[in-house]
Amino acid sequence: MNGTNELALLIALLRGRRVVALTGAGCSTESGIPDYRGPDTPPRARPPIQHREFVDLADARRRYWARSMLGWPRLAAARPNRGHEALAALERAGAVTGLITQNVDGLHHGAGSREVIELHGALRRVRCLTCGDLTTRDLLQQRLLAANPGWMEHAGAVAPDGDADLIEGEAREFQVVACEACGGVLMPDVVFFGGTVPRPTLDAAWAIFDRAEVLLVIGSSLAVFSGYRFVRRAAERGVPVAILNRGPTRGDPHAQLRVDARAGEALAAIARALA
Repeated sequence: MNGTNELALLIALLRGRRVVALTGAGCSTESGIPDYRGPDTPPRARPPIQHREFVDLADARRRYWARSMLGWPRLAAARPNRGHEALAALERAGAVTGLITQNVDGLHHGAGSREVIELHGALRRVRCLTCGDLTTRDLLQQRLLAANPGWMEHAGAVAPDGDADLIEGEAREFQVVACEACGGVLMPDVVFFGGTVPRPTLDAAWAIFDRAEVLLVIGSSLAVFSGYRFVRRAAERGVPVAILNRGPTRGDPHAQLRVDARAGEALAAIARALA
């Protein structure tokens, strides 16, 4: 691994301190889920869907669910990688006292981490915007398949937000299904771009953050404020910030230490040393 000296310094910084981890998409790329801004990520053919766009525009919802139906099987089949497993081992050992994730893939829970705040929600859940009823994404997939026979024959590159790319206009005939409880609009139980993290979720994240003697950022460029705010608060409080990420991040000016490496390999080494 490149940056062996930096990794040794990171292990020394974490040793004996309460660590709170803040994770982003780079933590899940080794599970086959693409990220948004990594050094190996090609430019996206389209911008990610915006919260207001989904809520206000039926055509936008149709396009989203048409793409999501294609992309969901791959995301649902993704499994935790050694980075997720290392964080769970570090929590069991008492080295990591909590984890705040910007990811919506559920892989930290799958690896066995317990103290997890999913800042942006979880794609495995679907919520009705009218009555608030929750259902599973797997159940919705079955309903979408029944309403759109043959749709899975479409092909598209899987995107980071759990959907897939389609040729413009392909979704016009796609049939969106409604809430079974009230007939309302269904939305993934996630915070899309432009949306707001719910206050109870943010309060829970701050409660975990308050435990930190070190904030360890993993696999995030910190371009989105919802994650960057924790780095900024750590800097204000004098809490050391360590960043493990491939490529530069918005938080680099606040970092006491930066390690440019893949999350899985580096976290596995940290777990061997501290767990």
